[in-house]
Amino acid sequence: MQILNLILVFLVVVIQALSAGHALLYKRDPRASWAWIVTCILFPPFGSVLYFLLGINRVRTKAQKLKSYWPEYELKFQGSEAIKTVLDFRIFAEEFHYFATLSDAITFRPLLTNNHIDILKNGDQAYPTMLRAIRQAREYVFLSTYIFDTKDTGKKFIDELDKAKQRGIDVRVLVDGIGELYSLPRVSKLLKQRQVPCCRFLPPKLFPPSPYINLRNHRKLMIVDGELGFTGGMNIRDQHVLKEDTNTINRVQDIHFQLTGPVVNQMEQIFLEDWGFSTGNFDQSPKEPAQGTGKAICKSITVGPDEDLNKLTKILEGTISLSKHKVSIMTPYFLPTREILGALQSAALKGVEVNVVLPAKNNLFYVHWATRNMLWEVLQYGVRVFYQPPPFAHTKLFLVDGFYAQIGSANLDPRSLRLNFEGVVEVYDKSFTQTLTEHVDSTIQNSREVTLEEVDSRSLPVRIGDSICWLFSPYF
Repeated sequence: MQILNLILVFLVVVIQALSAGHALLYKRDPRASWAWIVTCILFPPFGSVLYFLLGINRVRTKAQKLKSYWPEYELKFQGSEAIKTVLDFRIFAEEFHYFATLSDAITFRPLLTNNHIDILKNGDQAYPTMLRAIRQAREYVFLSTYIFDTKDTGKKFIDELDKAKQRGIDVRVLVDGIGELYSLPRVSKLLKQRQVPCCRFLPPKLFPPSPYINLRNHRKLMIVDGELGFTGGMNIRDQHVLKEDTNTINRVQDIHFQLTGPVVNQMEQIFLEDWGFSTGNFDQSPKEPAQGTGKAICKSITVGPDEDLNKLTKILEGTISLSKHKVSIMTPYFLPTREILGALQSAALKGVEVNVVLPAKNNLFYVHWATRNMLWEVLQYGVRVFYQPPPFAHTKLFLVDGFYAQIGSANLDPRSLRLNFEGVVEVYDKSFTQTLTEHVDSTIQNSREVTLEEVDSRSLPVRIGDSICWLFSPYF
């Protein structure tokens, strides 16, 4: 018995050393590395088990392999020189050129001209438009979402997807393995009952336990026939329908977008990569880009804990630094990295108008508390922060100088910037960006500004609660 105990102690020590050593060698953030090392050493063996489940990024290597499945497509659409064949920089003013060069250097994905974007506010506008697109599909419908509710709104989508499949349309639905648990019965079960192809992204498992529990697919994409694309922050839920005759509780404001033009092809590539990653089936290459007639210049940007790690952070930091007049941010979750914080502070100090619009009442109280703990860092440098009144605002917008916009599923928090797989579309279009800027400005008119005095006057118990939530914010 004593020998057995010694063997167990030895094994625990070895596991501690291996897990702590792995964190030391492979964690990029020194704070995260320290946190995991301390956890592994001080809480044996549970700290090592926790690190095994949540701390190791196993997706990176597997995701990198996906790039080899469409080599011809990659050669046509990527490379630092590709943008010069797609876009004549002479149509750009100087500021456009710097923004585009920055993004091209980070993403190696070219900007595409001749796109058009329609703004769809809340589920009242977005869902009927999406359902109509499914009804009118001729070849295929690819749908990816984080939450796919199975109440009234979800049933409408399930019915239309089923009818499309019965017409011979290639229908594929990708839902997140955790996100689909927000609603019962699960949408994957209902779709499979109707024999509609559906796959879950990294579904949780108890036996054996899933090591990917913390890595979620938060993208919202729908592509129809390679010609029509939808993206934004909106899940498929009753809460997004805001018309007055509904009795839905916990209603949610949001904006979705309908896109036409060549950028839809990039969105389709993202879906097919995710589908192949989840199913192992790479049976289709993206369709050739559709010809568009719009004025928007666009690019799809992928975000995730694979080879795309930190790309969005670098682009956000760079575009804020390049701003000259105005930066408008609307997001439900505001916990930016130190680099983005520094860029916002510097922009405000050099005279740029920086506005951040947050929900007055957040659906995640601990995120609201954690955000409140760090707001002084931007307020003291002249960044203006506003609390938007209910219903809860889930909208995600990043707008710079009236010509540059980012739309999509990413929030400004650690989960979106480091842990989730996100989809963002970069847009260069003055008319489109100015319309969204006017939306943010009108929202500010009906919002309450947060002052530095208000943040500093919090009571000690509130400060402690906010600080504790902020301490755990990298793991939200």
